[in-house]
Amino acid sequence: MIRVRTMIIWSLAVAGSLAMMGCSRGSSDGVTNPPPASGNPSTTITISSTGVSPKAVTVSRGSQVTFTNSDTQAHNMNSNPHPVHTDCPELNVGLINSGESRQTGALNTARTCGYHDHNQSTNTALQGTITIQ
Repeated sequence: MIRVRTMIIWSLAVAGSLAMMGCSRGSSDGVTNPPPASGNPSTTITISSTGVSPKAVTVSRGSQVTFTNSDTQAHNMNSNPHPVHTDCPELNVGLINSGESRQTGALNTARTCGYHDHNQSTNTALQGTITIQ
């Protein structure tokens, strides 16, 4: 009888521990840990053979921007100034091969950031701005 009670208590303790571990990690259906609320719509800048589009975008603080390469050649997208890319390091997504996308880091500071293709730094068609409000 004591052995049965011990087994029941031990089983309940293990089940409780497993349940708590599951809660701390979240559940696959997102009920326990809902996704962070960003409230910011996704912004995409498309790179093509004719340049970047749109050339200027405005986003809310905390947003991220996706660069999508629809061109047949790779592009190396980074913030100004060339060649050090230090104005807005969150924009330094680097090499994007044809058909790929890269997302910037979180844009948390209100400012205007210029960007360009590092390998074609003087090509104005591959230059633009992101304004963070």
